[in-house]
Amino acid sequence: MAVNKITWDRVGRVTEPGRYMYTFGWLTITAGDLEIWKQYPNAAFTLLAHNVEPNAFVGEEFHLGAFDITPEAPPPYTTH
Repeated sequence: MAVNKITWDRVGRVTEPGRYMYTFGWLTITAGDLEIWKQYPNAAFTLLAHNVEPNAFVGEEFHLGAFDITPEAPPPYTTH
């Protein structure tokens, strides 16, 4: 299962919480999400699908889940 992540740049560095239309569907961004992006501009959030109605098309509503503040960094361990 692929995990989709999204950055502040990808959503156009929005400055207000709200529901925004993107190529992948509707994305709800909260004030808390924006505060994290303001503190960590390169953070990448996990994109989570959310169905509002039982018969809604799967994947048309999204919200942000867990985030990684250094998505480009190598893992903190080495393998031998």
